[in-house]
Amino acid sequence: MKTPTPYEALCQATERLKSQAALARLCNVTQPVAWRWLQSSKRLPAEYVLRVEAATGVSRHHLRPDIYPVSLCQSCSAAVLMPDIAADCAFNRAADLHNGVAA
Repeated sequence: MKTPTPYEALCQATERLKSQAALARLCNVTQPVAWRWLQSSKRLPAEYVLRVEAATGVSRHHLRPDIYPVSLCQSCSAAVLMPDIAADCAFNRAADLHNGVAA
C-alpha cells in the first residue's frame, strides 16, 4: 500500500469531514483559508494536525511527515528513524524496573 502524500492526506481528511467548510469549522478558520491549504500550500498547518487527526482518523504521520515521522518500530525498541525516542523509552523502562514496576 502506497503512503499518501501530505496533500493526499489533507484531501482524504477533507473528504471524511464532507467539505472544506467542515474542515474550516474544525480548525476555527474561514472556508477560504481551508481552500488555500488545499489549492496553494497543499498541506495542513502544523497547529491543526492533531485536531484533524482526532476528528478524521487520518494519521498525523501522513498529514505532516516532516513533523511526525514514522518510526520503524512502534514499540521503539528498534526505532531507527527516531533514536532520541528509543533512548527515552529505554531510559523509562530501566527506571520502571528500578522502581519495581512490571514491564
